[in-house]
Amino acid sequence: MNFSSLFGWLHDNQALMAMLHDHWSWGICLVALILFLETGLVVLPFLPGDSLLFAVGAFMGISGIPPFWYMVMLFAAAVVGDYVNYSIGRSPLGQTLVRKGWVKQNHIEKTHAYFEKYGGSTITLARFIPIVRTIAPFLAGLSGMDRRHFALYNVLGGFLWIFLLVMAGYFLGRITWVQENLSLFTLGIVIISVLPMAWHVFKLWKESRQEKPAGK
Repeated sequence: MNFSSLFGWLHDNQALMAMLHDHWSWGICLVALILFLETGLVVLPFLPGDSLLFAVGAFMGISGIPPFWYMVMLFAAAVVGDYVNYSIGRSPLGQTLVRKGWVKQNHIEKTHAYFEKYGGSTITLARFIPIVRTIAPFLAGLSGMDRRHFALYNVLGGFLWIFLLVMAGYFLGRITWVQENLSLFTLGIVIISVLPMAWHVFKLWKESRQEKPAGK
């Protein structure tokens, strides 16, 4: 089995559903690991957490699998991942990653803009925004955010992210049209997730253009 076939399910919901059907126990553990890596390692912001959660919820809904205990496992993976990322940001390794360019500067700037606007609640809001959710806990640690405040926003954000996306998949995945167009539907979820970040970046770009004449 080659690398592409082994991990093709990451971006192919039909392949993910087939993998979960054939190997449910280790498949759900693998999904939890992917969530941990996406939220826990600042260098892996490209992993598809949103679509995986929705597809897993859809599979449980179609298969009649009670979702509660599996959501607890996914929730734990997401919360521990964010805490690891935060801890890396607080450590000397965090400064090294930034200095060496392992973390893209434009990703840092986008996430920093969210911190400026929303403060600590960015940790909760970021859960629903690809890339930002990976960079936010790292920046929180890098900036020295209080551990207790971070823990509060981390747990709240992790709960909302897991619960809303898994339960959306659990109930909507039973609809025939959604089953037949699962990849298209999850793509729509990802696009909706990205819209707040795109809108905020557009506003920052527009404001910077308006400020340029005044600075001359």
